Amino acid sequence: METEDLSVLTVQPDLAWEDVDYNLNHIESLIEGAESGFNVILLPEMFSTGFTGNAVELAEPVDGKTMQRVKAWALRFNSLVIGSFIAVDGDKYYNRGFAAEPDGTIHFYDKRHLFFGTEKKHFTAGRDKLIINYRGWNIALVVCYDLRFPVWTRNKGLEYDVLMCVAEWPVSRQNVLETLTMARAIENQCYTFMCNRVGSDSNFLKYIGGSQAVDFNGKIIDRLEDGKEEARIITVQKYPLESNREKAPVWKDAEAFSIDI
Repeated sequence: METEDLSVLTVQPDLAWEDVDYNLNHIESLIEGAESGFNVILLPEMFSTGFTGNAVELAEPVDGKTMQRVKAWALRFNSLVIGSFIAVDGDKYYNRGFAAEPDGTIHFYDKRHLFFGTEKKHFTAGRDKLIINYRGWNIALVVCYDLRFPVWTRNKGLEYDVLMCVAEWPVSRQNVLETLTMARAIENQCYTFMCNRVGSDSNFLKYIGGSQAVDFNGKIIDRLEDGKEEARIITVQKYPLESNREKAPVWKDAEAFSIDI
């Protein structure tokens, strides 16, 4: 059976600082207001709280309020939902990425590279990668700062077709974010989706979004508007990716290595 196109509703919201109920309701309204025809919903990093180090007060278990709503969205919209939230597991806190399928299956990924300062102080780094198969596509998930590290994201043996990056990346480093998005797509011969927020937060950081999808040659397929809340469908096809990999199998010349964690 021919692989389906992957249609990703990329949600670029403004977020209320540490207000879980508001953010969950607001995200839902953006999804409801979008055009139909998507099968993935992509949300920013810490979409229910904003990027905060206040883990003790805001962390939730994996069956808490945020993930219950995510599961409901996956079922209601018959879509894979991807994002991250502040999770508590035992006595540790994580910036926990997730990929929630419509059938109730949820895959988790704990952010490997914690940003220096508040995040590194309050959170525990993950140790495992996440690659899942959905609708015939192999999808890898990384969270924000992970995008800076090509060894961690190396697509050894073409393990994945799409790299999904959920982010809260401030405008002062916007050029870095967009350059890295293109670089990861080119070196890994994959589609790369990056989802960022807009607005400002209580850390006096400003965000302009720039959420986008980039193809395997680093070409921008589509990009959301700067500084504007938006939920836009971006669709990618399998054939152009497979053709590129066949005609230019550069991945075969990559060095073999292991990561010491």
